[in-house]
Amino acid sequence: MVWFCHWVVLDLRFYSLLLLCLQVLGGSSGLFGGHVPQPQPPHLQQQQRNLSLHEYMSIGLLKEAGISVPAGMVASSSEEAYAVAKEIGSKDLVVKAQVLAGGRGKGTFEGGLKGGVRIVYSPEEARDISSQMIGRKLYTKQTGEAGRICNQVFICERRYPRREYYFAITMERSYQGPVLIGSSQGGVNIEDVAAENPDAIVKEPIDIVEGIKMEQAVKVAQKMGFPPALINEAAENMIKLYNLFIKYDASMVEINPMVEDSSGIVMCMDAKINFDSNAAYRQKMVFDMQDWTQEDPRDRQAAKADLNYIGLDGTIGCLVNGAGLAMATMDIIKLHGGTPANFLDVGGGATAHQVTEAFKLITSDRKVQAILVNIFGGIMRCDVIAQGIIMAVRDLDLKIPIVVRLQGTRVDDAKALIAASPLKILACDDLDEAAKMVVKLSEIVSLAKEAQVDITFQLPI
Repeated sequence: MVWFCHWVVLDLRFYSLLLLCLQVLGGSSGLFGGHVPQPQPPHLQQQQRNLSLHEYMSIGLLKEAGISVPAGMVASSSEEAYAVAKEIGSKDLVVKAQVLAGGRGKGTFEGGLKGGVRIVYSPEEARDISSQMIGRKLYTKQTGEAGRICNQVFICERRYPRREYYFAITMERSYQGPVLIGSSQGGVNIEDVAAENPDAIVKEPIDIVEGIKMEQAVKVAQKMGFPPALINEAAENMIKLYNLFIKYDASMVEINPMVEDSSGIVMCMDAKINFDSNAAYRQKMVFDMQDWTQEDPRDRQAAKADLNYIGLDGTIGCLVNGAGLAMATMDIIKLHGGTPANFLDVGGGATAHQVTEAFKLITSDRKVQAILVNIFGGIMRCDVIAQGIIMAVRDLDLKIPIVVRLQGTRVDDAKALIAASPLKILACDDLDEAAKMVVKLSEIVSLAKEAQVDITFQLPI
């Protein structure tokens, strides 16, 4: 029994590593170490395996942790923005669009408003600016042409910093654990600083077992250039941020900028926190705050059906059980000249309903020209997969070719179900032949669409 437990642990670690690799390939952002975010097609950008919260939610978590942040409140309408601005009571305010994308300040809204972060000087102006943000899409370098809807604005007091710094905590593979990252150059794109002046970046690895020590935080604060009178205060804020990082299973906490305020205190002016999705079961409060309007609709659909799905930029849909088999399936499609449209692992305990939902996910991508189902029945029974395939093809009235390769538990029953079905499902025992077939069929469908002609596939007698 011991060997089986070890296998499960290793399989879970391998699965997490595969998802991490797909994140990097799919354009998810990292900090330094060669992971500087690059513009990606919108459907790739929005595939995330880490929960990201809106700024006002992250600021709220910081405030609860005893960290100094600007006073502010969220508003969902222009009238609510007016009321919030009056309640804050300051004539110097900042209106920030709550959109989960970087580069908000340089973005453009539907309707022409420039900038998702605007300074205003009265409640009336806050109402006017908010009316041009709420309910409209914001376009930035990270959102691409798709844009992202702004449903709320965060209105906060304007503070006047003397100096701006950058501070972050993230999990870093090269350190095999968390690392503090700081810079004297805050309030700007830190990726540019890392590229142009890497010596301006301070890194301090933390032993995740021992936790953060005061002397480590003090060392980072000193290297970041905080004045001597504020070193301890800055270090205390870093310790509080690290404790928050651990408490909520965060994968990244980013403060840009952390400032020396004109009143002589250290404040966190902005916050971005990402959370490890593997911790959703013990961070229910945090994950209940997820804003699905900011996500790819396919991600929500996959989450509801308990499917592991990541969209890719290809034409061949893949439905597989097991992360390793899914990666091998995508590789063999590439080997034969095709391009996978997704990573989709239905897992070892999928039901016929889940298989149907998986087909819905795959075919929601209009680029998909053919589908390859590759199932090795161990824990998963092939006849259950076959029932799900037949149900999906019938209910969804699928017209694109489907190649099915099944091996393992109850495979003969599965083949009998598919053979008895009147549906055009192409069965193939050999994976190499199945991959060749689905690539050719995808090419045929693509050519037919380009020529604007309909094609009908007839199974051999």
